[in-house]
Amino acid sequence: MTILQLVQKPQLRGAEMFASQLSTHINEKGDKAMLVFVFPGKAPLPFSGETKHLNGSPKKRMWDIKAWRNLAQLIKEEKPDVVQANAGDTLKYAVFSKLFFKWKQPIVFRNASTISLYIKSAPAKLLNGFFFKYATRIVSVSRTSASDFANLFPQFKERIVTVPIGIEEAELNDAGKGNVLPGASKPVLVHVGGFTYEKNHVRLIGIFEGILKKQPGASLHFVGSGPLQGQIEELVKQKGLEQHVHFYGFRNDAMQFIKNADVLLLPSIIEGLPGVILEAFYCKTPVVAYEVGGIPEVVINNKTGYLVSKGNEEAFVDNVLKAIDKTPANEQMVQNAWQLVMNEYLNTRIAAKFLEVYNDIKK
Repeated sequence: MTILQLVQKPQLRGAEMFASQLSTHINEKGDKAMLVFVFPGKAPLPFSGETKHLNGSPKKRMWDIKAWRNLAQLIKEEKPDVVQANAGDTLKYAVFSKLFFKWKQPIVFRNASTISLYIKSAPAKLLNGFFFKYATRIVSVSRTSASDFANLFPQFKERIVTVPIGIEEAELNDAGKGNVLPGASKPVLVHVGGFTYEKNHVRLIGIFEGILKKQPGASLHFVGSGPLQGQIEELVKQKGLEQHVHFYGFRNDAMQFIKNADVLLLPSIIEGLPGVILEAFYCKTPVVAYEVGGIPEVVINNKTGYLVSKGNEEAFVDNVLKAIDKTPANEQMVQNAWQLVMNEYLNTRIAAKFLEVYNDIKK
């Protein structure tokens, strides 16, 4: 079986990272997956297999005939069994190419978020519904994402399946012995994610101020980059928190930061199923997160992590303080979380589930 994994561009973002890892495991299982980039980019993705570029123009998203033709030509040459559109513009390009150049392969759309929070107007719903009509399967990252999609587009309910995100196993140094966070003041709190509106960095700074009142030595470490990073760095300066808050940009060793932290913080206001939580589970680092999207499907309050009602910053602070303590209850909690990710969320298992979806389409 051959699968074209269509992604936006070579960038160190969740959709592209996961598509790279998924493609690697599909190839290891004896099938063939290749990454196809819509737009140019230079970021090095963790994939050693075959890659192709459509050389699309970000300025011509709704009328990029050259890129649509390039995709059609690639499909003619490779004869894939499935074309998977991984979020964003990729579905638009796949659908327009299919309509204009009449190729027959089925399209799988990977739904990695809570789309009702983005598709709010009637025109947006109508436009997106047009594209979804051409998706043979809609693979949602969580039960919550699947339910949300079905509520917004009930006409496609029978096409929706749920396959979660997975993570890669990694060799990590013991906390305190690694090459990251040397000499960081305790407790060490970490946030891993892009600097975007959904991640709620502004209010995370407010939450951290609340933690500092009870843990004056606490330090907060941001791993990731994005359009709002400059704004958050300026906010930290305005509040005089430079000695406590540290920025590292994108790092290939983000999981080592998580391993060396005392708690992972995730006060996102929009999420699908964030892989960073699963990575924290793997690292046996406690998680405190808002109850949004698919997070409650893995963060079971007081069993695998601490779950907080969205926007309740006081409760978030209190739960971080609870998570810091090395109590028997916390030790059991991180063990439960580790067992969950090892049993259900490794990418080797997730790749097999995607292959089941592809094979089901071929029947």
